[in-house]
Amino acid sequence: MSGKNGSLSDVDYAALANLRYRIRKFRQRSTKAAEKLGLSPQQHQALLAIKGLGSGEQMSVSTLAARLFVPAASAAELTRSLEGRGYVTIEVKQRRRTIVRLTDKAEEILRRLTPAHLYEIREMAPELMLSLRVLQDHRRMEVAAWMQ
Repeated sequence: MSGKNGSLSDVDYAALANLRYRIRKFRQRSTKAAEKLGLSPQQHQALLAIKGLGSGEQMSVSTLAARLFVPAASAAELTRSLEGRGYVTIEVKQRRRTIVRLTDKAEEILRRLTPAHLYEIREMAPELMLSLRVLQDHRRMEVAAWMQ
């Protein structure tokens, strides 16, 4: 259990380290798969963010920036790069709102990349969930001990 004053236990550190290891492992494999098809990791993330926004919603450059945790100028540059490679179209709406849409070429590359990513996540899910469960259960034990 955590010690006094919010100090962390070895269980906390181990679970957090394992969780972050699994995430890094997934990201590394994802990067290699995207690069094999000629995409940078950020380009792949952008295409996936656009595709995953939800039906009926439109991806703006500012929303893409927020989803990727990058400045709006970087998201605009990224979308221009994707447009130049034929992966997106850019449409300027009223009030200068820029809408980004996937092309058929982007849809095809996502169809090629996504199954492997989903398979890997599903394979890693038990380990990820175990790490999260340890962190969650450990926190519950701390709260229960504090309440007594």
